[in-house]
Amino acid sequence: MQNVKPVVNDWSFYSLCQVKRFTILFLALLFGKRMQAQEAQSSTTDHIPTSKSLFNPEHKRNFSRKGDFFFHWGYNSSWYGKSDIRFQGPNYDFTLKDVVAHDRQSKLSWAYLNPGLITVPQYNIRVGYFIKDNYSISIGWDHMKYVMDIPQTVAITGHIGANITPENVATGALADDYNGQLVNVKESMLTYEHTDGFNYANIEVERYDDIWVAPGGNTSLTLETGLGGGIMVPRSDVRLFGLGRNNHWNISGYGVSAKIGLKFYVWKNVYLQNTTKFGATNLTNVHTTGWDEYDHASQKINYIENMWLIGVQF
Repeated sequence: MQNVKPVVNDWSFYSLCQVKRFTILFLALLFGKRMQAQEAQSSTTDHIPTSKSLFNPEHKRNFSRKGDFFFHWGYNSSWYGKSDIRFQGPNYDFTLKDVVAHDRQSKLSWAYLNPGLITVPQYNIRVGYFIKDNYSISIGWDHMKYVMDIPQTVAITGHIGANITPENVATGALADDYNGQLVNVKESMLTYEHTDGFNYANIEVERYDDIWVAPGGNTSLTLETGLGGGIMVPRSDVRLFGLGRNNHWNISGYGVSAKIGLKFYVWKNVYLQNTTKFGATNLTNVHTTGWDEYDHASQKINYIENMWLIGVQF
């Protein structure tokens, strides 16, 4: 019986070897490309300055805010500490001690939405620039209102003449020398407001720390802290023994402030914010009777301001 050798299909064997070789080359090429992509991504990530958050959230933003501008607008309520107010002019120099005052925020109405009335309530406006991912510098205008409570009983020191100011206004029974006596301040003696308003034009430096970041990276909750300083530009409405007016705006002093707040980024470039600011001001030249070269008042006001804001970043 003749031995029969199995027939080998040389073409099939060659094809199989080629397929194996091609597969190995393809896998090697694919693996190499993936390694290159990972290295490139790592290199790119290394160049993105991410915030150095104090809270180390589980997820982090995959973008930097450095070079972005921001703008926000909102409204505030304010609380004022007791302050001394000194009034000076021809034939008078007296100080009212521990004066109580409040803000005057408008009631919720269309004034908040009507473009023609949008500046009637106590408002805030600010524009800023991110110098780093988590640091910004900004300029802003805080429009608050300060209204002395009338009537109120306060201690008084100093001198009130029988006739005061360049117009020789009569002071009646209040003409006297004082050393801490109590006086009931009524409208016939004084009304005193910074209602157009108690304006703080300022420059601030802010720091941001992400507290929480959504997995997608666009929605986040951020802590904002900041320090600022600037000038006080009130428009004061004053009547001293019936003489006075709603004065024009003037640079009357300076202020410093510190703030802390939360920014909720609804999306990458849109946010809602609540911030509380603690401020100290020194007003050395408050306009009173309209005789600015003769009459003026001075006072130091400490305040707490809480503001609600909506902003955009671009």
